[in-house]
Amino acid sequence: MSQQNYANHTRYAKGYHFILSAFLLFGTVASLINAWLQWFARDNFFSAALIVVLFICGLFVFLFIRQFPMKAQDRAIRAEENLRYFILTRKSLDSRITMGQVIALRFAPDDEFVTLVDRTLNESLSPDEIKRAIKNWRPDNHRI
Repeated sequence: MSQQNYANHTRYAKGYHFILSAFLLFGTVASLINAWLQWFARDNFFSAALIVVLFICGLFVFLFIRQFPMKAQDRAIRAEENLRYFILTRKSLDSRITMGQVIALRFAPDDEFVTLVDRTLNESLSPDEIKRAIKNWRPDNHRI
């Protein structure tokens, strides 16, 4: 694997993000068209409606199955970065820093971390601005 940096730090699970999402989107649209056609044909609308409901349930599962573990990862990242900040400064991480900013700060090495936290608080840096400000990228290869 190449060295992680700002340009290549985003990661996707191809089967999940591209293939499954495309199938679910196509299936949902097709099932809605089928239900609409069955409604006007007055033929077997109940089965078509059930297929629509199943695809909508599939979309919810698709969203939640990704969202729930990411929330757990976010909590772990906040705890890790708060501990790292405490070790470096003997102070707790300021509560004004948003979760997105904390996630971006995790890529900063220790020698840049405290300075970037201060800049983030003083200048209200966005997560993207934080990532762009990092000179020596600290990779996170465990998150998708």
